[in-house]
Amino acid sequence: MTLSLFRRPIAVGRHRTFKLACGLAIAAGLGLVGRLAFELTALNAAPAPPTGALPRPRSGGALVINGGGKLTEEVRDRFLELAGGPDARIVLIPTARSVSADATDPEKDLEPWKARGIASVRLLHTRSRATADDPDFAGPLAEATGVWIGGGSQTRLSEAYAGTEVERQLKLLLDRGGVVGGSSAGAAIMTRVMIASGRKDPIEGRGFDFLPGAVVDQHFLKRNRIGRLTKLLERHPDLIGFGIDEQTALVVGVRDLRISVVGDSYVVACLPASKERPARYQVLKQGDETDLAALRTLEPSVIPSIDLGEIVSSKPGL
Repeated sequence: MTLSLFRRPIAVGRHRTFKLACGLAIAAGLGLVGRLAFELTALNAAPAPPTGALPRPRSGGALVINGGGKLTEEVRDRFLELAGGPDARIVLIPTARSVSADATDPEKDLEPWKARGIASVRLLHTRSRATADDPDFAGPLAEATGVWIGGGSQTRLSEAYAGTEVERQLKLLLDRGGVVGGSSAGAAIMTRVMIASGRKDPIEGRGFDFLPGAVVDQHFLKRNRIGRLTKLLERHPDLIGFGIDEQTALVVGVRDLRISVVGDSYVVACLPASKERPARYQVLKQGDETDLAALRTLEPSVIPSIDLGEIVSSKPGL
């Protein structure tokens, strides 16, 4: 069995690699991913999608989509760099948290950001859609260079902000070259089709439309969500799925749709099966760079392979 990887093979002895391999193998055995095992020549021979299959990118801006867990300094640094470094004006949105967000200690949330010596950092939080639709409430977003959306429940974010002035201001921030980042729930909310909940069977919700043509699943390897994302893609075969593990971020240039990975683990790009190709997985790791077009068209430059069967067979009991 072979698995397509990006640029360089992953060291097979590493724990997360084995965990990823096992997850994909189990998913294949359950019939969740269709034809997972395929030959490298079949990948090279698969036709490109028809013209116009890719969504049109919005101008400017960047997304930093973190898979959850502890926010690493490396990911925070990348976000602040994109937001302007010392000149960054950051707005934090903690609404995904439970009622604790309503009684949050602002200084506790702001301190890790203030410690970086940036120009300003402030909180924005409400549970009222009427408030979220008030231009005065959303005003701080018009002055921000970066917005970070915290973890919790993505449904709380959607219920409060989807379709309001807050979402509109976030899109304007991207248009003028700012950055929107988020972790866990703040990652799931990034796409219009959103995985709201569900351990195995995904329950859909309505997220922000910051990355057209995609859907995000977070805590991906840590919580073994390969099957969940695959089922979602079976319903939406036009989308590309990004499974982002903890302490790892997918960085997306909204203008050119260039993507890169920052962090300790992996991002798995999942393309559902179609009439032209089998289901495919592309593993991205720290330092890897490509773009959405390359992932969809199966360019030979992203084809180095690893024998998944050897990894699985080397571990007794699987």
